[in-house]
Amino acid sequence: MEKATHVKIKDISVSFGGIVALSAVSFNVHKGELAAIIGPNGAGKTTLFNCIFGIYPPQSGDILVEGKSVKNLKPHKIAEAGIARTFQNIELFMNMTVIENLMLGRHMHIGAGFMSGALFYGRACREEISNREKVEEIIEFLEIEKVRKMRVSSLPYGIQKRIELGRALAMGPRVLLLDEPTAGMNVEETEDMARFIIDIKEEMDLTIMMVEHDMGVVMDLAEKIMVLDFGLKIAEGPPEEIAKNPKVIRAYLGEEEA
Repeated sequence: MEKATHVKIKDISVSFGGIVALSAVSFNVHKGELAAIIGPNGAGKTTLFNCIFGIYPPQSGDILVEGKSVKNLKPHKIAEAGIARTFQNIELFMNMTVIENLMLGRHMHIGAGFMSGALFYGRACREEISNREKVEEIIEFLEIEKVRKMRVSSLPYGIQKRIELGRALAMGPRVLLLDEPTAGMNVEETEDMARFIIDIKEEMDLTIMMVEHDMGVVMDLAEKIMVLDFGLKIAEGPPEEIAKNPKVIRAYLGEEEA
């Protein structure tokens, strides 16, 4: 039985002045699927993520998550709708500890009032304990126990990328957007990140959309791939088909001169 559509991108178009970043792009991601979005630099991949997460409002089209439009929602409302993301450039609070960064991912799950929070009793105390337990589970899952109380600024780049992934997971999402999760990593760090992404999909049952330049990672992890070029969707399908698609090959390698 075919899985239900979890994220539906319908004819999304975005322009910045005279520059067309996305032109009538459509793409469906099924529940529990790991879908990759690839393309040359400037193809519109991160722009699409920014539309899904409410940072850029598309000029036309719609974005539906679990059948409900999120097109005109603010980013915090989209997070409440069950969508979390990581960023191509690390966006952590560098002077805070690992635990503090991950606890920030739990902010929308905190409902205690000002007085309860200030005096730290009742609901505030119970929420703190519950949220700390969730964060500790993620720390163990991502194998960062040894650095949990260290400042992020003192940690290696690969660990920082793992922490940013952890903060997104701390939000408790149903849809996870990964923007260049292995960018800037060495081979060992890339292999670790790929392993964690596989584990997240299998153990947390999340729908994952991933923008990634490393074709080895894409071909190993993705069940479905969409290819963008100059804001246009030029191909969609399983990895084995995309690898042989002439349009994709031309987009990446160019055409030979006669």
